Amino acid sequence: MNSKEMVKIAYNALDDKKANDIKIINIGDISSIGDYLVIADGSNNNHVQALCDNVDEMMHKSGYKLKNREGYSNGGWILLDYYDIIVHIFSEEERSFYDLEHIWRDGGYVAIGEL
Repeated sequence: MNSKEMVKIAYNALDDKKANDIKIINIGDISSIGDYLVIADGSNNNHVQALCDNVDEMMHKSGYKLKNREGYSNGGWILLDYYDIIVHIFSEEERSFYDLEHIWRDGGYVAIGEL
């Protein structure tokens, strides 16, 4: 699998649905769980679920298989695991509370144009 291509697809799917503050963190050198984290938030639970649906649809159309999805019914924090990348979609409140950017601060931020 091409993790950079996967990140681009996920990023564009989130951007198409107006996700807030999309961040890409390269975790390949510091973790064995994957190469990248993509983190974004939506303005409410419906928006978070719509972001998830769009990522899932675009990844599926591109031939990438979803390994696991958690948190969809709650809508506060949805995790999409695509093996090499993990997409976290939060509500604004949940994102602030869990602060994954701080937890994964040893990974480097990547701009979408760098991929």
